[in-house]
Amino acid sequence: MTRANIDWAIGLLNDGNTIGNIDTNLLGEGSETDSKMIAITDGPSRMGINNCVTNRGKHTVGNILQRGVLLGQSQLVFNGIGDIIHGASGAKAEQENRLLMMSDEARANANPILLIDENDVLAGHAASVGQVDQQQLYYLMSRGIDRKQAQRLVIRGFLGVVLSAIPVKTVRQQLVTTIERKLTDEN
Repeated sequence: MTRANIDWAIGLLNDGNTIGNIDTNLLGEGSETDSKMIAITDGPSRMGINNCVTNRGKHTVGNILQRGVLLGQSQLVFNGIGDIIHGASGAKAEQENRLLMMSDEARANANPILLIDENDVLAGHAASVGQVDQQQLYYLMSRGIDRKQAQRLVIRGFLGVVLSAIPVKTVRQQLVTTIERKLTDEN
């Protein structure tokens, strides 16, 4: 099938230890995917996520956008894998993996992986792991917002890039409600 399209909007907000694999194969010429994911880990939980898009057909487009927030002593690993196989000329593979640690005990790894076996392609990646900007919190707190609420606002802004890209309003709102509940339970 040519020009097939599948968009993923994934929210990983479960408790406990989790291993997840999301695999998308772009077979037909001109096929496209956008894989958007958010994850929130808390407590002592560990989460490892592999999100792989394989460009097999010519002129296929694979985009991965992942944002994760780590609370408490949790651990989170994002492996974003863009794989362009030989013969997939004109393919594009882009990915962005960003992780925000809200505690000194949290541990995070963002691993953008590009596997390219074709010359005529476009591919790129970005990754970051960091802690919340204390000046952002200070600014919000100087406006009368308590620290916990300020942290929730920073997290919402950080995840907003992915949340705003979810086209189905009811799904987006359900995800926001679940995120709010998880952040409230943590605090």
